[in-house]
Amino acid sequence: MSLQITVRDAATGPVLEIAGDLDHAHAAELRELVAARTLQPGQCLVLDLAAMEFCDSSGITALIAARNHAHAARADIALAAVPANTRRVLRIVGLDQVFTLLPDSGAATRS
Repeated sequence: MSLQITVRDAATGPVLEIAGDLDHAHAAELRELVAARTLQPGQCLVLDLAAMEFCDSSGITALIAARNHAHAARADIALAAVPANTRRVLRIVGLDQVFTLLPDSGAATRS
């Protein structure tokens, strides 16, 4: 499967809706798109994973790179609608304590 990323702006910052497979073949797309985004201090970068079907270790690394990019800009990051299998991996490796996990992108973008 492929990866499709839709970008929209919310009052709190950019929202990236990720659909498909965030895997070795496609993780670089997310890394490049996030790196090209200019974030302002205090904004929140939201990665909406509701339509993500698969995430491997390369995908997890891309999520960590997005977090590092946001923090370098003194912005926040939130993962919204994380699929159960990915949430489980995040919990096992302790990243559920590093990322803000929200039920949906609406919860992240309400000001």
